[in-house]
Amino acid sequence: MGGNDKITDTESPSNTKEEISVPSPPLSKDLGEEGVKQEVSDSTSDTPEEISVPAPPLLNVSNETDSSEKGFETGGNDKKTESESPSKTKEEIPVSSPPLSKDLGEEGVKQEVSDSTSNTPEEISVPAPPLSNVSNETDSGNKGFETQGNGGVSDSGSPSKTEEEIPISSPPVSKESSKTTSGDCDLFHGNWFYDSEGPLYTNNSCPVITQMQNCQGNGRPDKEYESWRWKPSQCDLPRFDAKKFLELMRGKTLAFIGDSVARNQMESMLCLLWQVEAPKNRGNKHMQRWYFRSTSVMIVRIWSSWLVRRSAEPVDVAPATVVKLHLDSPDEDFFRYLPSFDVVVLSSGHWFAKQSVYMLNNEVVGGQLWWPDKSRPMKVNNIEAFGISTETILTAMSTYPNYTGLTIVRAFSPDHYEGGAWNTGGSCTGKVKPATELVENGFTNIMHEKQVTGFKRAVEKSKNGSKLRLMDITEAFGYRHDGHPGPYRSPDPNKKTKRGPNGEPPPQDCLHWCMPGPVDTWNEIVLEIIRREYEDT
Repeated sequence: MGGNDKITDTESPSNTKEEISVPSPPLSKDLGEEGVKQEVSDSTSDTPEEISVPAPPLLNVSNETDSSEKGFETGGNDKKTESESPSKTKEEIPVSSPPLSKDLGEEGVKQEVSDSTSNTPEEISVPAPPLSNVSNETDSGNKGFETQGNGGVSDSGSPSKTEEEIPISSPPVSKESSKTTSGDCDLFHGNWFYDSEGPLYTNNSCPVITQMQNCQGNGRPDKEYESWRWKPSQCDLPRFDAKKFLELMRGKTLAFIGDSVARNQMESMLCLLWQVEAPKNRGNKHMQRWYFRSTSVMIVRIWSSWLVRRSAEPVDVAPATVVKLHLDSPDEDFFRYLPSFDVVVLSSGHWFAKQSVYMLNNEVVGGQLWWPDKSRPMKVNNIEAFGISTETILTAMSTYPNYTGLTIVRAFSPDHYEGGAWNTGGSCTGKVKPATELVENGFTNIMHEKQVTGFKRAVEKSKNGSKLRLMDITEAFGYRHDGHPGPYRSPDPNKKTKRGPNGEPPPQDCLHWCMPGPVDTWNEIVLEIIRREYEDT
């Protein structure tokens, strides 16, 4: 899809009442002239076998080379770093992200947003999300969290008893809940509270933040969004402990697989770990790889926008110009590496609003922003396609004989375009605190529902000993409308940061997350899930 694609909501199919479509943004243009880092598809860019990335001050960086590998291909003579421009054929800009073009923000009026950071803790309560079966392992004795070691999580991060809190009742816990929602703690039901200790890193202490997520570097005037932390109702979620993570993952590989939101989370993980050890870049043309020599831990990222197999050749009435998604086949580009991974975090969903053709058993069954025969309804729309793809990839992973790792499915990440979509006046400008009331988003809700259904069906089919866990962050993060870059997605000093004379918002990114920011909480949860799997083994 080119940079000038014009897609409107009216082009999306509307054959079923469940079908809620989101317009697809055009792919970004090359912004490399001013040193602006782009979202890069690793499947099309080659990174050197081993390149040292500058460490932040006071870090103990090892210059030794460790030869241990886990079956990954090396880059050979590939000599391109992540900061270089990606191939024009695959750029990593997902669905709700606004277009990145050179001519944005020419009038540059600085947004006047007061820094409302205070030292007074606050709590914002979040209703519990729908419970779901998140494991094929049934705990017959406990209805909640299984505690390990000393029986729980430290209280050191809990807020003061005097903090303002809106009490809410917890729903009954499903008997089929897994270790991530077992015992007496549901990680995904709780409150956001302000933590005056602030984030564990800054935009200046981590060298791998994609420019679009470097909100402070791009001129965002407020900082309170960096310091809100998540507090489950019945336990504490500890601050991220990089040393503990590396020790728990000693000799193991964690892979983030998916779209640009997966990249966002992977970079957050690297930033958190970078504060105790600077890794070596061992990426190649197939994947990003960051190696922590002290514990032989590898952090990997593989680009896979839909997680299922793609093809380009014409099929039936579907031309070569539209990508074909085989909803019943996993993406072989990453599947071949699966046995090398110990933990996989999957991220997908937003690309299902992109133009594409849906296929089952090599037959065209539907499409998004494409359907040539208006006289008959499609069998599969974009929302159904997402649910089918979730079941396909998780079933394939959980039945693959050579993979017995831990799979963490990160639930659908909410965007916060208010008053329209990314290209129809949607905005998150001026949001400086978590919302106190959740504004329902029909597309987010139905995508989450289809994802959970696909997850449950895959759990029922699991047979290879691998573990499936649902990281159900959708509803809790629906409150974090303050955590997106908004207009602060570029360092351009002339960028627009204020509404125009007729109330039109400046160009916005209300899908990705600022760094540091709410996305770091995802990795606190990942660490907690890993701890419960590995701490006693």
